[in-house]
Amino acid sequence: MRRIAVFTGSTNGNSPTFATLAYTVGEELARRGIGLVYGGGRSGLMGALSQGALDAGGEVIGVIPQAMVEREWARTDLTDLRVCATMHERKAIMSEHADAFLALPGGLGTLEEIFEVWTWRQLGFHRKPVGFLNAEGFWQPLLDTLNGIVSAGFLSAATLEDVVVDGNLPDVLKGLSQKLGA
Repeated sequence: MRRIAVFTGSTNGNSPTFATLAYTVGEELARRGIGLVYGGGRSGLMGALSQGALDAGGEVIGVIPQAMVEREWARTDLTDLRVCATMHERKAIMSEHADAFLALPGGLGTLEEIFEVWTWRQLGFHRKPVGFLNAEGFWQPLLDTLNGIVSAGFLSAATLEDVVVDGNLPDVLKGLSQKLGA
């Protein structure tokens, strides 16, 4: 895996462990020689994620809409900062530059982004693997809801099983790499 797109929060959330997690993920990706593609923000978990990758000497590509740059939300010390017009364009650029996708803790934006690329995979628009880093069980309520959606017949069990979910980064990265090679 050459690059991974990581979706995560633009705030820190209520637990300081989330910022530590994001920083560690960025750092570990860089140590493994995996480039980071992310939303280009300078604050919250996005800021911690990118800082970890930069501190470890990694490649960091940020993709951010012009409106967010104008609000001074962009991080400008990246390997590459791509400024685009819309959120739709942002996701397309991120997808173009990534081999896989990973969700860390986050809110509506994180959910919207990971669900869109997961839907694209389900529809066959790409074959890039999708994963959730379920650190401290953060994603468990969502996973329980998704299992309920499977039970209700609106999502196939195979689609849910296709997503890589684990509580630790090495196992998530291993699962994504295995699906990438499949």
